[in-house]
Amino acid sequence: MVELRRECLWEHVTPGQAPPMALASTVKVDVCVIGGGITGLSAALNLLENGKSVAVLEAHKVGHGGSGRNVGLVNAGTWIKPDDVEATLGSKAGGRLNQVLGEAPAQVFATIDRLGIDCQARNDGTLHMAHNASGVADLQSRHDQWKRRGADVELLTGSKCQEYCGTDKISAALLDRRAGTINPMGYTTGLTEAVRRLGGRLFQNSPVIHLEKQGAAWLVKTAKGVVVADKVVISTGAYTEGDWSELQKNYFRGYYYQVASTPLVGTEADNVLRHGQGSWDTRLVLSSIRRDADGRLLLGSMGRTDNKPAWFIKSWADRIQTHYFPQLGKIEWEMHWTGCIDFTPDHLMRLFEPAPGVVAVTGYNGRGNTTGTVVGKALADYLIDDLPDNLPIPFSTMKPIHSAGLRSAFYEGGFSLYHAGQCLRVIL
Repeated sequence: MVELRRECLWEHVTPGQAPPMALASTVKVDVCVIGGGITGLSAALNLLENGKSVAVLEAHKVGHGGSGRNVGLVNAGTWIKPDDVEATLGSKAGGRLNQVLGEAPAQVFATIDRLGIDCQARNDGTLHMAHNASGVADLQSRHDQWKRRGADVELLTGSKCQEYCGTDKISAALLDRRAGTINPMGYTTGLTEAVRRLGGRLFQNSPVIHLEKQGAAWLVKTAKGVVVADKVVISTGAYTEGDWSELQKNYFRGYYYQVASTPLVGTEADNVLRHGQGSWDTRLVLSSIRRDADGRLLLGSMGRTDNKPAWFIKSWADRIQTHYFPQLGKIEWEMHWTGCIDFTPDHLMRLFEPAPGVVAVTGYNGRGNTTGTVVGKALADYLIDDLPDNLPIPFSTMKPIHSAGLRSAFYEGGFSLYHAGQCLRVIL
């Protein structure tokens, strides 16, 4: 029997990086990027390619946060429907955001190709799977709204739906051919290597403890060093730490866990998501389902497993697997891990300019692979050309979310109860 261990699959399968180096001196650059995830690395890459000197400060190791621990879906658009985006932001700003994020997967895959990043990239689309009649109606609406905007999407039903999903428990699935899958740690590592090749200074295990303006420069202080920079990008997302930034008051933290099986072989296994799409269902507390390049089955859901016993994790994974893919029989679960998501009440991100020369972003709501790639580049462009109209959305004023900690705890408690019900076969 395989022992279920607490380890992130993506870190397990991604070749090791160069030994991390912490900031231990004073460094002067044009721009300091705080946060070594996809957003920060994308910003650094674009700045370096435009002739700027850059230092990146990462509190832990590159990929420690959501950039290395997520499902690996390269999604188009936001979590909410495009019509809802425009209703919330207005037709002009919402339309621009829909366009930018609708085209975001193409930018991710183009970046991977251009830089030669080895990250199991597959541009075969994603599947949003309807688990009941209301789910079918939701997907029909999403299909129609994206079709009006010219997106390459198709609502699969009948035998074609079953062929693509590999289960008869799904009656319809929205295939978005713009999208795809990656190994997110591999992608993040590839961006890191590109930043280093271009001369970017990368410091890991270097959490920021203070940010202040001194004359015309910004001082970004860590425990053992200082970065002196003309401008600053804050891209720490759900992993923002310390009281030096107000950013963490503008989102509430959520958790997402994943469980990976041992590699599966055989005809029955090959028929699960046989065309290579990653997927998730329409349940309120969703389940994500995908395969990796070695044939593992990866299941995920809202909540955390780092505070739960192995029997609970296995019971939940067995329940989801036997519901959707009973033909696989008993399978072994190899590893599990948990990551954080920065949520906003309306499920839309926020861009901030808290002071001249400082830009920040939060609220990806679980869409960081694509959103981080395009937003990082956009923030870099803004620092270079100072044209706010070229940003995906206008800057917002920081408005702390009331009782963010209580909201996070409330959701986590609800997710745990729901998953307990799944383990006990009371609900699915």
